[in-house]
Amino acid sequence: MQIKVINNSKHDLPQYQTELSAGLDLRANLDEPVTLLPLERKLIGTGLFIELPAGYEAQIRPRSGLAFKHGLTVLNTPGTIDADYRGEIKVLLVNLSNEPFTVANGERVAQMVVAKHEQIKWQLSELLSETERGTGGYGSTGKK
Repeated sequence: MQIKVINNSKHDLPQYQTELSAGLDLRANLDEPVTLLPLERKLIGTGLFIELPAGYEAQIRPRSGLAFKHGLTVLNTPGTIDADYRGEIKVLLVNLSNEPFTVANGERVAQMVVAKHEQIKWQLSELLSETERGTGGYGSTGKK
């Protein structure tokens, strides 16, 4: 699949890090480093603008290494980029650690996964089919 992209960043286009990677790493496009204090959140621009085909979305997800090593994650994960959005891709980062974290220009801050999606039409009903689980919600299937 080919996706139209405008790259207004100072960096190469996002790349898959391995042959079977699902996500493309997004880099921070900054004029100067940005520091996130504990529990602080900031939008980090990427300088990228894309045109997705109808029926697709781009999901913005955390990078596991940043989450594990530094407590940095994407707050609204996964963030959704709709096919009709033409603005800059930005990443809403939050620092969940007890230490400040500084994001440098060019740092890989998130990953983007392009995925198909469906739109639904509601069908009003008075009853839903019965299942073994039924209305069992959070924790209803046990620990093991």
